Amino acid sequence: MPRVLRSTCLLAVIGVALLLGACADLPSRTSAQATGPYTLLVVRRAWHVDVGWSAGELKSPLNTVAAQFPGLRYLLFGFGDRHYLLDHDHGSGGMLAALWPGGGLLLVTGLSNTPQQAFGADEVLEIGVSEQQLRDAQQFVWRSLADEDGTVKPLQVGPYDGSFFYATPLKYSAAHTCNTWAAEVLRAAHLPVRSRGVVFAGQLWRQAQVLARRASAQPSGVLAPSDSALPSR
Repeated sequence: MPRVLRSTCLLAVIGVALLLGACADLPSRTSAQATGPYTLLVVRRAWHVDVGWSAGELKSPLNTVAAQFPGLRYLLFGFGDRHYLLDHDHGSGGMLAALWPGGGLLLVTGLSNTPQQAFGADEVLEIGVSEQQLRDAQQFVWRSLADEDGTVKPLQVGPYDGSFFYATPLKYSAAHTCNTWAAEVLRAAHLPVRSRGVVFAGQLWRQAQVLARRASAQPSGVLAPSDSALPSR
């Protein structure tokens, strides 16, 4: 994980860990049927969690972003603080500023190998979902990207090979961090995930582990909303 994203998320953890509770904010049930399975990827990068999909499972309009990454096999999305990431103010002033509401940024990473090869098998979870759940999650990510006439364009090259920064209308703060946003993506897929109060990557990771196990135990490989249950706190 890039140092800038790790530092931003870690600071948000320090700033609010004693203030925020884990609120049980549950997604509503939908009539989405299990057709697929499709795979929603959850990738842990130390203090930061990404979500993503294989290139072949990207639906319109999010697949237009994939076209900007020639030769990719997987595309990952992560959220962060715009000022901290772009202005390179990584001193105490910039770190403290990240705790207060400000502009956000999406870091999009194209992989030519598998996430397991890139980050290690223990840092990658695969959650089987239906096509409708997949589309709903991808629509949430699309709405997180600032578009211009229905298209999105990268702002600049990211911190490592195969990555780009993209603008977002979302605000970053100690109460809405990289891990909060990733939890919201899972909730958009109608999965029973808590997002309010999620600051630590571990808070989301434990929930995602339960979902991945439940999905793999289903005959269809799909974790439909009616088949899910909340992990114990």
